[in-house]
This record gives sequence, structure tokens and C-alpha cells, in this order.
Amino acid sequence: MSQGNTERTFIAIKPDGVARGLISQILGRFETKGYKLVGIKLVKPTEDLLNQHYAEHVGKPFFPKMLKYMLSGPILATCWEGKDVVKQGRAILGATNPLNSAPGTIRGDFAIDMGRNVCHGSDSVESAQREIKLWFKDEELVDYPLSGLSWIYE
Repeated sequence: MSQGNTERTFIAIKPDGVARGLISQILGRFETKGYKLVGIKLVKPTEDLLNQHYAEHVGKPFFPKMLKYMLSGPILATCWEGKDVVKQGRAILGATNPLNSAPGTIRGDFAIDMGRNVCHGSDSVESAQREIKLWFKDEELVDYPLSGLSWIYE
């Protein structure tokens, strides 16, 4: 696989997903698809980190409730690498509103209310780059050969 085809995305398992014990099932969806996990950590986020992460939502009526929810427990922060991983990651997660998510997607299978939608996924390559830098230090991201690479990519 050429480096030109590789991108990274930020996927977070939100407090409800962590508390419900969905971590392994969610990570498994990305691994089974063939994406490479290059960063992972369980984080108790600060209000400052969440304000930066959700900067476009600060000041909106729903933000205080969302902030309280995101501060309510640990978040599993992950960084995945692979071809078209930002767009495909969003497809694996399903629509932001779980009621609009197809069965077979993470939100379609594990969530009902938008305020408890289990996961976050970067919505663009640019957002992914910004979010990865917010949640991970450079030295927390690792590069290694994925043993099944030739079975995943032509």
C-alpha cells in the first residue's frame, strides 16, 4: 500500500460505551475491517480538552448537557490508520442520531438516543488531524507493520 493512500482518524468511545462494556466490540469492528490501531488510551478528559475538541459547539444550547455527559466518565481515545479511514470510520459508526443509523453500524446496533450515541468519529481528514493532536502526543502514536496487509490491500 502506498503512503499516499494512508490517512488517520480519531475515534472515541464515549463514557456510555465504556460504562456499558462495549470497548472490545467497537475496536473489533475496526480491526476486522482491516484498519490499524496506532494509538489508544483511556482518558478522563478535562473541560478544557472538551472545549477545544467541540469548539464549534461551545455556546450552543445543547453544549452544557453534552459537556456534562462527556465529563461523566472515562473516554477511550483511539487513532486508526488505513485507506479512506475517515469516511469509512464514520460509516462503521453510523449516523450521529442512532435512530437514523442502519443495523450493522455501531450506533445502529448499540444506541437509541443521540445524547448517548456511544462513539465519536472525525468527520474530515482535517478534523482528524486536529483531533488526533488534541488527544495524543506524537510519541503516543506508533507505527508497526500490520501482518495481514497483503490480504487487505492489493
